[in-house]
Amino acid sequence: MDQLTAVFLVPVAAVLLDRFLGDPAGFPHPVRIIGKGLDLYESIVRRLGVNLRAAGWTAVVLFSGLAWFTVSTFTRISYLGPMLAVYFAYAGLALGCLMREAKKVTAFLDSGDLSGARRALSMLVSRETAELDESHIRRTLAETVSENLNDGFTAPLFYLALFGPGGMWAYKAVSTMDSMWGYRTDRFRDLGQGGALTDDLLAWIPARLTAFLLLFTGGRLGLNAAMAKSRFRADAVKMESPNAGWPMAATAWLLEGQMGGPTVYFGKVKEKPVLGPEGHPWTREMLRTLFALTRKTGTRTALVLIPALGLIRLLFFV
Repeated sequence: MDQLTAVFLVPVAAVLLDRFLGDPAGFPHPVRIIGKGLDLYESIVRRLGVNLRAAGWTAVVLFSGLAWFTVSTFTRISYLGPMLAVYFAYAGLALGCLMREAKKVTAFLDSGDLSGARRALSMLVSRETAELDESHIRRTLAETVSENLNDGFTAPLFYLALFGPGGMWAYKAVSTMDSMWGYRTDRFRDLGQGGALTDDLLAWIPARLTAFLLLFTGGRLGLNAAMAKSRFRADAVKMESPNAGWPMAATAWLLEGQMGGPTVYFGKVKEKPVLGPEGHPWTREMLRTLFALTRKTGTRTALVLIPALGLIRLLFFV
């Protein structure tokens, strides 16, 4: 595979496949393999009684290194390498799947099927959805779409464009670890520390890029980007996560809808910081605008990251 194909055409093909295919149901996915590996690793270290914090940091090195080595090895196979590179790059992006699943939730809401909307939403979030009313379903959906624009698209595309599919999947291994173990519960507080802190570090730049690209795109869509620019930073730093608040706060002020407030995790109510104008519920029209904003921001993100980081990759890493 020649350098220009590896650096530019593979990410472009991945973005297009993600946009139009999403994640086909039942199709084998590397994240599921990583998840099974993490489950097995957890059972082993708990059975051995080793220090869980040390085991968590060891897992960061082990799984990210294995992911990078495995993917890089497959993409160097003669003849099959370019196709496998496109597959791994495409499989690491999740914006198409996110938008498809989000629209399922709104379709249930539009038909008046709250139980269906709750079930569909539960596939996107870790919080409990069984008791959510329509207003809280819409708010939760807005939160997860805006946060996952970075987690599921900008951040993996950032590492794909800069380091290729191997680097992307090293990041995805850490991200998967954080999504599975990154909870401050008795079970995961120590084991998940390494993955959570590493994910925070790796997503720091992409999260801020996502926020500013949301603001830029929102201005082009006629949203109140001037107000959002002046207010979103103060809200972004309220979150426990150093990254999640940036795209969420930018979106909340662009669409003028409240995010945060009481949220149930694992049977306990957690008061999350309020982002955006307090007391402004999310409507069907606001969610439709959010979906358009998210898709257009994803497109602009690809147009910025692929050529800019691809050039850096050509100069320094290829």
